[in-house]
Amino acid sequence: MTEQKLWTWSFINVWISNFFIFLVFYLLFVTLPIYVLNELEAGEGTAGLMITIFLIAAVLIRPLTGHWVETLGRLPVLYTALIIFFLSTCLYLVTESLAVLLCIRFLHGIGFGMASTVLGALAADVVPDRRKGEGVGYFAMSMNVAMVAGPFFGLTLIQSFSYPVMFVSCLAASAIALLTGGLIRVPKTKIRLVRASFVPKLNGLFEKEVVPLAITGAIASLAYAAVLSFVSVYAVELGLGQAASYFFMVYAIVLLLSRPFTGRWFDRYGENVIVIPSIIVFGIGLIVLSMADSAFTLLAAGGLIGLGWGTMLPSMQTIALKKFRRGPDL
Repeated sequence: MTEQKLWTWSFINVWISNFFIFLVFYLLFVTLPIYVLNELEAGEGTAGLMITIFLIAAVLIRPLTGHWVETLGRLPVLYTALIIFFLSTCLYLVTESLAVLLCIRFLHGIGFGMASTVLGALAADVVPDRRKGEGVGYFAMSMNVAMVAGPFFGLTLIQSFSYPVMFVSCLAASAIALLTGGLIRVPKTKIRLVRASFVPKLNGLFEKEVVPLAITGAIASLAYAAVLSFVSVYAVELGLGQAASYFFMVYAIVLLLSRPFTGRWFDRYGENVIVIPSIIVFGIGLIVLSMADSAFTLLAAGGLIGLGWGTMLPSMQTIALKKFRRGPDL
């Protein structure tokens, strides 16, 4: 049987668009609080609010976006999301008011939440059915690479250049995401819309089949978020501040090296063979991190967490896609 092609033109554009969306997210995640503290001379609470209000907007809009994707279609929702994301990125260059900046962050969060949701749906559409695990795994890698590249480029830009240069760079990345998003084409056989109202009913926001999976993912995400937010502070307290800068580099390297194998094994051997070991490896990585007393153990924890989390997340996304029931063809 001929192997179905994975890296099609549409899949490449989905990957690139998603990468630049998350690149802007992680770049501003690290640098915007510094900008608020140093340039706008606001307090730490306000700096934290810049991140919080963005994430609140992204979380609130995602259930609605999922409904619109199924009722209005992927591409109209994608274009709307990318335009909102691009325009809100433009606004960073023309405001120095904290109140206005908070409004921009909320709008930007809406664009991010919509774009990341619909791009995930599009990735599932353009990936061949027999290579779902592998394809979704490679798609998730765009977020992982952005997680490493975003903070690096962001800190480099504000240290070597200026904040306006940083915002212009974000604008350029948003433009690339918009342009590549416009080149995505969905196979007609995958376009299945349902007839429903613009605003979904409460019971239409949840798919019962994926609730247990979502709860499992949420619990794991709490642990991962703690690592993402505080590993640098933790490393400094251990006297390993210099090694902390390499933590996510090891994380990314292990993830990139494992991705070609884990995705194919998911498709070949089934979900349990991949998901259960990845949860175990992720847990072991957290234990090793809690016991770290040297640069070696700290970086080893980064590798284990990268292997576990980097495999668990796309695998759960693939399972959710398989369980999700689409509506009938129009």
